[in-house]
Amino acid sequence: MISKTSRTLSPCPWVVGFYNRVMLDIRIVRERPDWVRARLASRGSGEETHIDGVIMRDESRRKGLAEVELLKAQRNRVSKDIGALMGQKKFAEAEALKLETRQIGDQITRLDKGIAEDEQRRDDLLLRIPNLPHESVVLGKSAEDNPVVRSFGDKAVFGFKPKGHVALCESLKLVDFARGAKLSGSGFLLYTHWGARLERALIQFLLDLHTQEHGYTEVSPPFIVQRECMIGVGQFPKFEDQAYAVQEGAYGSTLGKLFLVPTAEAPVANIHRDEILKESELPIKYCAYSPCFRAEAGAAGVGTRGMIRVHQFDKVELIKIVDPAHSYTELELLVRDAERVLQLLGLHYRVILLCTGDMGFASAKTYDIEVWAPGQGSFLEVSSCSNCENYQSRRMQLRYKTESGENRFPHILNGSGTALARLFVALIETHQQADGSVLIPPALRPYLKAETIPIEQ
Repeated sequence: MISKTSRTLSPCPWVVGFYNRVMLDIRIVRERPDWVRARLASRGSGEETHIDGVIMRDESRRKGLAEVELLKAQRNRVSKDIGALMGQKKFAEAEALKLETRQIGDQITRLDKGIAEDEQRRDDLLLRIPNLPHESVVLGKSAEDNPVVRSFGDKAVFGFKPKGHVALCESLKLVDFARGAKLSGSGFLLYTHWGARLERALIQFLLDLHTQEHGYTEVSPPFIVQRECMIGVGQFPKFEDQAYAVQEGAYGSTLGKLFLVPTAEAPVANIHRDEILKESELPIKYCAYSPCFRAEAGAAGVGTRGMIRVHQFDKVELIKIVDPAHSYTELELLVRDAERVLQLLGLHYRVILLCTGDMGFASAKTYDIEVWAPGQGSFLEVSSCSNCENYQSRRMQLRYKTESGENRFPHILNGSGTALARLFVALIETHQQADGSVLIPPALRPYLKAETIPIEQ
């Protein structure tokens, strides 16, 4: 899970040009500031303190705009007077008024500069403020406060001492941890033989399930995205220190313009950025496979052996762009789509509702799906399904036109459908056999053309 640690705010030079690409409707901040503060305070991360700065800059900007309008009106009146005086051949008086118009112009220039600065600093603050939790979200401080919504199946029972995934991967030669680290450093995996086949089969199974049974349209996005995509989904500026930036060749000036995707959400949710869709096109449902790259600076456990926390992993992502009136129904359906994966693979799991203090930055409401990994003796998060409401669509200026001709921001939902390598871990630990082999669930057998992952002879 991405860190929720706050960072010191400082002006971002690239925020210029992102007016209206901010998550909060500034009208709500103006009209209901106490309510906005209260919703942000429920997250427990302190961002509510920035609302005062937003309001101060917004009021200063609006005051400046009003003064500019008055000065422009005054300049127009003086310009008309100059024309009249010139017509009367009163040139000396006309020249005096021309000096006045230049002075007014200088005042407007100074005010415009202040307005631009206020706008930049206001929008910079707004870009760093998380989404407002939906009022149905449980108040809480941490993961310990997340209520369990439902569960499926039972924990696997073994007539022998089950192995953990590291031992299984080594005995069956599914993953070569040492050589993966040799190639790229700790936190990177080298799948081999049956392990590589199983990873590929899982990806294919997930894509087929969501496109053929759940009605998603498959897309294959780039795995490198522009900064605007990361801003659009709320990854930047908050979590830029957790991203892998790309440099083109030896040209250092290109560093920080492109980034490896932390999830397919970054490119796929931005497919319609800066577009106005037709209402009849909604809902739009995309699914996409991508590798995911997470630097996760300072994350505990990255250097340890295993597959639980890695810098690169595979995932099939689900994205919905929907009419706001139906977005919470669509969220429940999204969770069910992700759950179906685990049901077909015969895995025990639970669905939890994230409390206000444990939610992701861009989310208004999130369900996590955690699968039981018997070798770990714990649940592992394999899917996070969120309704971001219009937080992301505002940032990326994605709108739809209603039948009445009004432009509105759609709600954007995202969900893991699901993530690997933790699914890989739960699967081999759950279906391990007494002889050391792993039983392949029936849903995967058409992809692997086998019923078991055999012991190496």
